[in-house]
Amino acid sequence: MRRVKLDRIDRRILRDLQADGRMTNVELARRAGISAPPCLRRVRALEEAGFIRGYHADINPEALGYGVTVFAHVGLTSQAEADLKKFEELVNSWPLVRECNMLAGETDFLLKIVAEDWDSYQRFLTTKLTSAPNVSHVKSALAIRTSKALPGVPIDTEIGDLPDEEELEEEE
Repeated sequence: MRRVKLDRIDRRILRDLQADGRMTNVELARRAGISAPPCLRRVRALEEAGFIRGYHADINPEALGYGVTVFAHVGLTSQAEADLKKFEELVNSWPLVRECNMLAGETDFLLKIVAEDWDSYQRFLTTKLTSAPNVSHVKSALAIRTSKALPGVPIDTEIGDLPDEEELEEEE
């Protein structure tokens, strides 16, 4: 991703789209304090630069029958890069796994898994996860409730401009 300079308007656009990806360009432009055509050009530039990776609906898991969320701490027997990549590829083939994060420390990976119920999770655990190649141990933590789940990252619209590539190189 090429580093581009973000001004306050760009950050405002990012913040507002992150909060509501279905917002019309006209409303987005109004909030950013610019007209619609330059707003649309900015959004496209932010997409092309890789700041905006996509647009998604926030689906209620319970409404579709997924009543259990589990965080699985997974340890591998080998941390060789090839083995890590193989595990990640396997995890990517499992629809119940919604997030996969490689960690530093005792646990190699933290997986966020959704299932219809505890029995469904246990079947996934025993038939897929613990039987996967290179998995040495799994510790499961059942989520009781979620009190905060914000998408993306905090975006401050009041800070100065972010440095571009040339400014970063000058600082080194």
